[in-house]
Amino acid sequence: MNYPKLFSPLDLGHVTLPNRVLMGSMHTGLEDKAADYDKLAAYFAERARGGVGLMVTGGISPSIQGWLKPFGGRLTLPWHKPRHRKLTRAVHAEGGRICMQILHAGRYGYHPLSVAPSKIKSPITPFTPRALSAGGVERTINDFVRCARLAQDAGYDGVEVMGSEGYLINEFIAARTNQRNDAWGGDPSRRMRFAVEIVRRTRAAVGSDFIIIYRLSMLDLVEGGQDWPEVVALAKAIEAAGASIINTGIGWHEARVPTIVTSVPRAGFAWVTRKLKGEVGIPLIATNRINMPEVAERILADGDADMVSMARPLLADPEWVNKAKADRSERINTCIACNQACLDHVFQNRRASCLVNPRACHETELKIQPATVRKRVAVIGAGPAGMACASTLGERGHAVTLIDRASEIGGQFNYAKQIPGKEEFHETLRYFRHQLADNGVDVRLGQAADAESVHAGGYDEVVIATGITPRQVDFPGSDDPRVLSYLDVLARHQPVGSKVAIIGAGGIGFDVAEYLAEDAPSPTTDVTRWTREWGVDMQLAQRGGLQPARPEAPARQIWLLQRSEGRLGARLNKTTGWVHRATLKARQVSMIDKVTYRRFDDQGLHITVGDTPQILPVDTVVVCAGQEPNRQLADELIAAGIKVHVIGGADVAAELDAKRAIAQGTLLASRI
Repeated sequence: MNYPKLFSPLDLGHVTLPNRVLMGSMHTGLEDKAADYDKLAAYFAERARGGVGLMVTGGISPSIQGWLKPFGGRLTLPWHKPRHRKLTRAVHAEGGRICMQILHAGRYGYHPLSVAPSKIKSPITPFTPRALSAGGVERTINDFVRCARLAQDAGYDGVEVMGSEGYLINEFIAARTNQRNDAWGGDPSRRMRFAVEIVRRTRAAVGSDFIIIYRLSMLDLVEGGQDWPEVVALAKAIEAAGASIINTGIGWHEARVPTIVTSVPRAGFAWVTRKLKGEVGIPLIATNRINMPEVAERILADGDADMVSMARPLLADPEWVNKAKADRSERINTCIACNQACLDHVFQNRRASCLVNPRACHETELKIQPATVRKRVAVIGAGPAGMACASTLGERGHAVTLIDRASEIGGQFNYAKQIPGKEEFHETLRYFRHQLADNGVDVRLGQAADAESVHAGGYDEVVIATGITPRQVDFPGSDDPRVLSYLDVLARHQPVGSKVAIIGAGGIGFDVAEYLAEDAPSPTTDVTRWTREWGVDMQLAQRGGLQPARPEAPARQIWLLQRSEGRLGARLNKTTGWVHRATLKARQVSMIDKVTYRRFDDQGLHITVGDTPQILPVDTVVVCAGQEPNRQLADELIAAGIKVHVIGGADVAAELDAKRAIAQGTLLASRI
């Protein structure tokens, strides 16, 4: 076995888990409506079938005040139990185990009924919470206990008490949000009392043969957070109160340090869990950016933790555990930590899914079933849409030919993988290479398809996934050889000067700016460099684990420009856009809006900002001004009377969208 630690059992006393993989809690949006629990049951059952040792649901509130949003998921009354039994029965039927996370949103609740230890508004919600009275604190503890008892009655194997990420329990623990001076606030021992009482009373209520996971905030990453001795004291008190396992929590949602995006190094916070090892006797779980078996095995083999938590990686591939156990890790559909279809959807009140696996949370609707009639299908273009479509068609049993003029599959992914912090795209390409081969797809690279050859092929179906062409700019000097497209930079690696103007501040413009600002290997590959850049104190000598950030000097002087008025990057994804903006700010990139481009000459780029003329003394201009669909072949085939399906960038090119492209390709393939 290649991963002996990962697949060793974990004895919790009353139950033995078959491996060291925890499917961590992640809200999907299906928790909030009783009508969606059949879909949620199918989602969990598929991952139990995939071999996960223990899984945890998305957050379920113990009260109306604890809602994440109005009418969010809660377990407070006996008639709520039947919907939860659907989950537990589905998981147990597949031989799995499941815990329910009890999450009280506290001041993060997006509704006017929110409560907190003190009347202090969160910077990420519009509502000011009501401070709990002493009686309200007692009622809230009882809410947690009642919720755990109901979960036990509903068939759950345990509960996870959410004590991190800045939610209610964490708010009681940190002086930042707890300004009380009663039995529940003041000194650290009184601030931690709320958490300890919840665990102690829950254990008394559920008995000894029920799992209690406590999610402990080991690194708050906010001013006024805990210091390390307080974390250790709380961990010991939680163990004494009756917890079975302690799970690692990293950062509050309002923290200035990213914790789960793709630019965070793999296992970038396992060192925090390791620091707590030896302080308590119960198992510890490491979490955040653990996405491949080699990473998980190293954490366990090094003694950093007793178990590893993965949420999004099991969205990406429900068979993750079985593939690793069978020594088929190269077939794992790796989570790239993009957040585009999971967390971004949740924050938009949409059902979660996964960019690289659009079936996630749609298992009952997007079914990949054997084709009733085997067809010969041509897919033209091996970018994200084409790869997804061709591999799914092959999986269903069709005879598929995938044609691309490039020498390798991947399309725009081959450019994205070069961007610092986006190296995970290498994994997606590795996965698709195996998928195409395993599903018998005839991949023909270095071939330019035309209408004549496609027509001569006699295909039953033709799918056009020819992608995009970069939009051109037109001003005096725009034909200068020093004016490059982003493909000149990322695909053809043409030389770029020391002072660069980037025209266009969409996703590609931000990516190119990060690429040109970074000469050394990406900090993503080096935890020490990364923590130094973002101001994380690996010695944990500072409260909250924060210290001044020390970003590295940029490789070039860069101006990022956009025509429209407003903040640059405003249309970037909600949960990752702020990271990109902060990264460019640290790299001293000048970001300018309301720009009119006048000309480019030996003086530089002449622009007008508002009504003010300026000359940017640049020696290179890189154009990232958007894309146009590459529909030439599709139009030729349609004119010749051949029916085609158009997907991906060839269909819609506005801001390249791999999430839409893969979903569109997969959905089409499921229906042909």
